[in-house]
Amino acid sequence: MSFYGLLDLSVWQLILTTLVLTHVTIVSVTIYLHRHSAHNAVELHPALAHFFRFWIWLTTSINTKEWTAIHRKHHATTETEDDPHSPVVKGIRKVLWEGAELYEEAATPETLERFGKRTPEDWVERKVYTPHKHLGIAILAVVNLLLFGVHGIWIWAVQMMWIPLLAAGVINGIGHFWGYRNFECADNARNIVPLGLLIGGEELHNNHHSFPHSPKLSRRWYEFDIGWFWIRVFQFFGLARPKGVRAIGLRIPGKREVDLETVQAIANNRMQIMRAYRKDVLEPVLREQKNRVARELRPLYRRARKLIVREETIIRPKERRSLDQILEENELVRHLHDKAQELQQLWQRTSLRPQEKVQALLEWCRQAEASGIKYLEEFAADLRSYALRPAS
Repeated sequence: MSFYGLLDLSVWQLILTTLVLTHVTIVSVTIYLHRHSAHNAVELHPALAHFFRFWIWLTTSINTKEWTAIHRKHHATTETEDDPHSPVVKGIRKVLWEGAELYEEAATPETLERFGKRTPEDWVERKVYTPHKHLGIAILAVVNLLLFGVHGIWIWAVQMMWIPLLAAGVINGIGHFWGYRNFECADNARNIVPLGLLIGGEELHNNHHSFPHSPKLSRRWYEFDIGWFWIRVFQFFGLARPKGVRAIGLRIPGKREVDLETVQAIANNRMQIMRAYRKDVLEPVLREQKNRVARELRPLYRRARKLIVREETIIRPKERRSLDQILEENELVRHLHDKAQELQQLWQRTSLRPQEKVQALLEWCRQAEASGIKYLEEFAADLRSYALRPAS
C-alpha cells in the first residue's frame, strides 16, 4: 500500500469522492431519518432502510431513536423554551456552532420515551448501533486511511463536520432565522434557498414546517428538492413508496354551499389558503393603498403584506411596530387584517364543535361578500367551493 492509500487518487478525484460520500450521508439523513423515521412520510424497503441506518452509524454516530425523538419534539415545541434547538430562543450563534451539542443535551430519557416511538429495536440496534454508537466512525477512519492514505485524515474530518455543521447548524439555525417564507406557518421556519441541493432539500425548511408530513419539500415551480428526486428514483426500483404529497382538499367549480367538508378542506389546505389570501386579497389592496399615501409611508405597505397574515406569536417587536402603525392609519387594511385573523381562528380554536365551525365559516363568507371589497368577495366565493378528496 502506497503513502496515498490503495486507491491512490488524484486531488480532484479525492474531492469528488468526498462530495459523493457526504452526499450519500445527507441523503441518508433526509430520507431515512427525517422523512421516513421522524415523519412517516415515505415507506422504505427494509434493505434500503437498513443501508441508510448502517451508513448513518458508520459516518455520523447518530442514533435513529435519539434523532427521531429530538426532531419530533422540535416540531411539537417549536420556538418555545422546550424546543431543543430554536435560534429564536437560544440564539443563532449557539445553534449554528453548537447544534450537535444541543442534540446531545436534548436526548434525555423522557424525550426518548415520549417522542421515540416506532423506531428500530431489532438485534443489531440493541447490540451494535446503540451500545457502540461511536464504533462506526472509528471503523470509517481506518477504512479511509486504507483507501486514501494520508488524505483519509482530512476526508474523515470533512465527513465528521458535514452533518453537525450543515444539518444541525445551518438547517436548525439559519432555517429558523434567515430566508424567505412561502407559507405563514406558526413558527419562524424559513426557506434558505430555493435549490435544495447541498443539504438534500432540507434548505426548503419553511415548506417542511408548513407540510411536515409531505415527503416532497419543494412547493413552488422554481424550487428543487434533490431528496424528492432520490425518493422518486428509489420508487422506480420498488424501494420506496411516498405517502400523501398534496393537501386533502380541492375546489369544485360552482360549489356554493358551506358545509362540514368545506371546513375540513380549508383546514387541510390552510397554508395554501392563507398564501392565496395574501396574494389575491392583501397585495392588490396594499398596492392600491400605497399609491394614495405619502412617499415616506410606502415602505410600511410593502412590509405589511406578509405581516398581516403572520402568526401573531412570532411577529418581532420591530415588525409589530410597523404593523400597528399601518393598522392605526388605514381602516381598510385593519379590516383585512381582522378578517385574516378570524379565518385563522377557524382551525386554531379546537374547542369549537364541527357545526359551530361551519356556522363561523358561513358567517365569515357572508361578511366578506358584503364588504364591498372586490378581492375579498372573490376570495370568499373561492372558499365556498372547497371540498374533500380521497388521500393519495
